[in-house]
Amino acid sequence: MPSEQVDVVVVGAGFAGLTAARAVHEAGRSVLVLEARDRVGGRTCTEEHHGTWIDLGGQWIGPGQDRVAALAAELGVETYPQPTGGDDVVLHPDGTPHRVADVALAFSDEELTAYLELAGALEAIAEEVPLDAPWRAPEAAAWDATTLRDWVAGTGVPDRVAALFEVGVQAVFAATSAQLSLLHAAHYVHSAGGWSKLTDTEGGAQQDRLVGGVQPLAERLAARLPDGALRLSTPVRELAQDGEGVTAHAADGQQVRARRAIVAVPPTLAARIDHDPPLPAQRDQLLQHMPQGSVVKFHVIYDEPWWRAEGLSGAVLCPDEPIGVTFDGTPPAGAPGIVTGFFEGPAAVAAGARTREERRDVVVDVLARTLGERARDVRDYIDRDWSAEPWTRGCYGAHLPPGAWTVYGPALRVPVGRVHWAGTETAERWTGYIDGAIESGQRAAAEVLAALGS
Repeated sequence: MPSEQVDVVVVGAGFAGLTAARAVHEAGRSVLVLEARDRVGGRTCTEEHHGTWIDLGGQWIGPGQDRVAALAAELGVETYPQPTGGDDVVLHPDGTPHRVADVALAFSDEELTAYLELAGALEAIAEEVPLDAPWRAPEAAAWDATTLRDWVAGTGVPDRVAALFEVGVQAVFAATSAQLSLLHAAHYVHSAGGWSKLTDTEGGAQQDRLVGGVQPLAERLAARLPDGALRLSTPVRELAQDGEGVTAHAADGQQVRARRAIVAVPPTLAARIDHDPPLPAQRDQLLQHMPQGSVVKFHVIYDEPWWRAEGLSGAVLCPDEPIGVTFDGTPPAGAPGIVTGFFEGPAAVAAGARTREERRDVVVDVLARTLGERARDVRDYIDRDWSAEPWTRGCYGAHLPPGAWTVYGPALRVPVGRVHWAGTETAERWTGYIDGAIESGQRAAAEVLAALGS
């Protein structure tokens, strides 16, 4: 089959790939985006249920995420604050729910002080980790050889503080502190501007939502590409390079010939693309050492947000339950009422082996014990196991286990011949977030355009 000819072929139509493709197009170069899914948006997915939109993937944006905020403003997508009014509920280890005006009030002064000192110590390490080269941190080898869990244990914080911190870790990484190197965690914290930026709602990464959901923003971005520049349901199986260009071999025998390629898919999927010639060993090993997190995101739908009338926020914190945190996911119209939450890390792996009905029962039981028995009057339950998604294989992003950053990290953004790398995992700021994906697309496009002589 004859090859189509373009200047740049982009693999993946998430925010990274679409951003890169738009930049290439606006620079006057021809581009074609090949996406395996039947939709754009990558790790975002917005669906209509019960008369409203529901984000089954990425959902929030927050202060400091200037790229995604600017894109939303440019494309006419409004934001609204994540609902937080009312009391939170913290479930104590003995199973007793504690209703508090702020989560911090559920802990003793000693415990709260220890938590803040722990977060501060991690932030102090994070400040020493270069965003563009974590392996050059002054104690990179030692930090990379230490799991985040061992470091926390070494601080001597009380067990309850460590459990609270672990909820935050799994909420951010969808992995346990035992799976992460201290260096990786510190780099992540630095990329966001602090631990509280990652975990907080007001002032943090969960502060705002997009009216209509997040995937429609990707759809509007895709609409900025010229006709024919986006092809869905077209997984790329192989990238073959020679001295003149790159040939992308896709499904059904499709071939696209380009001068340069940008791969903008999660690392675990990038590792499944065949390369001719084979990838350099360091790059291939890097992809093998970047597993995705595990998460099942759920929405419990009610006729109305009944918890608000009872003075509750809909937010619960459950350090010893399969679901760690929930949020009020009700749309701005005020109905239906929605409680949004997650199975994360090992709990998500276990949940993925259960039926949706069994997951529903687990979630509703926790909500009934924390928010009250009215939580059992469910209108619908919807969830998405992102590890089971064939073109994602895990969320929210990839993480690096101990030893990976210092050995394989230098290959993260280095082009391999005519193949360049994008994706939120390659970002310096807001790694793992939509904002980081946009940054990575801008960088990869700039690399390609420079190579093409723009």
